[in-house]
Amino acid sequence: MNEIDNLGVSLLADIAGAQDEAALEQVRIAALGKAGSISALLKTLGAMTPDERKEKGPLINGLRDRVQGALSARKDALGEAALETRLASERIDISLPVQDGPEARGRIHPISQVIDEITAIFGDMGFAIAEGPDVETDDLNFTKLNFPVGHPAREMHDTFFFHPDANGERKVLRTHTSPVQVRTMIAQEPPIRVVCPGRTYRMDSDQTHTPMFHQVEGLVIDKKAHMGHMKWVLEEFCKAFFEIDNVKMRFRPSFFPFTEPSVEVDIQCSRKGGEIRFGEGDDWLEILGCGMVHPNVLRNCGLDPEIYQGFAWGMGIDRIAMLKYGMPDLRPFFEADVRWLAHYGFRPLDLPTLTGGLSS
Repeated sequence: MNEIDNLGVSLLADIAGAQDEAALEQVRIAALGKAGSISALLKTLGAMTPDERKEKGPLINGLRDRVQGALSARKDALGEAALETRLASERIDISLPVQDGPEARGRIHPISQVIDEITAIFGDMGFAIAEGPDVETDDLNFTKLNFPVGHPAREMHDTFFFHPDANGERKVLRTHTSPVQVRTMIAQEPPIRVVCPGRTYRMDSDQTHTPMFHQVEGLVIDKKAHMGHMKWVLEEFCKAFFEIDNVKMRFRPSFFPFTEPSVEVDIQCSRKGGEIRFGEGDDWLEILGCGMVHPNVLRNCGLDPEIYQGFAWGMGIDRIAMLKYGMPDLRPFFEADVRWLAHYGFRPLDLPTLTGGLSS
């Protein structure tokens, strides 16, 4: 075996023994680089006689071609092996369920959801949303709403009072969202159509009452508003909110200082199996209070009751949320238990609309 054959055997063995592309590249440089063994042989061709070149030229060029072919084949083999190793280490089991992202795991609190549902319904009827501060004056919370001096609602057992200020005035945590109606009537010329959702505060705590709860009140003021309009608004709201086609309502005479006449509204329901269903059955459930705005309230807000009249209503957001979504106890609404929220909460991107469904 001559020198060229020995070199070929050695280089092919080195190529076959290369364990990665870096080692293979070292073999290539040692053979075909500028100072490589095969390159050195190729350089000797110029100094040979024609007969020697004719004899050794094909041998040297053949060695170069074999080594290049072996290098290419080994490189492909190493690349396939590396790919197999990577695929094995990065394999994904596509049969596993997709993990939810934060936007899917998060939940909207039922109170926030119901407020959005309420505003969607009344917004479709042409009502604006009005808001006001939680801390109110006695005048806006009671006096302008026709609460007489000595009324039980003014007493400490029902209302959270602050300490008197420098002028001797005691602010209160609002006991209803009605002061927002007063602020609206003082600041805005009729016609007025607003709903006022928000937090309210009273000294009460049990399975269906908490010291802080949520109310929504509505107000319509113009020159021709009457009880028939109010009845239609409330019926349409109940049908849309409880997502039923028909609703039967019962209006019972009542008393509120800020409305005259005043009525409480019951809605037809079924209680079979311990489950409340609206739009069917023979039972009744009180749902809200309402009435025509008292003339004294209009005068207190700078409106002439000989020209303007209107109606107002109010209901507990927490209560109607419990009724619609089957929540038996009010207290978990405020306990911040993520397990309860995961069960009763709503997906954040499923915004309630009348066309797409309020609670879909």
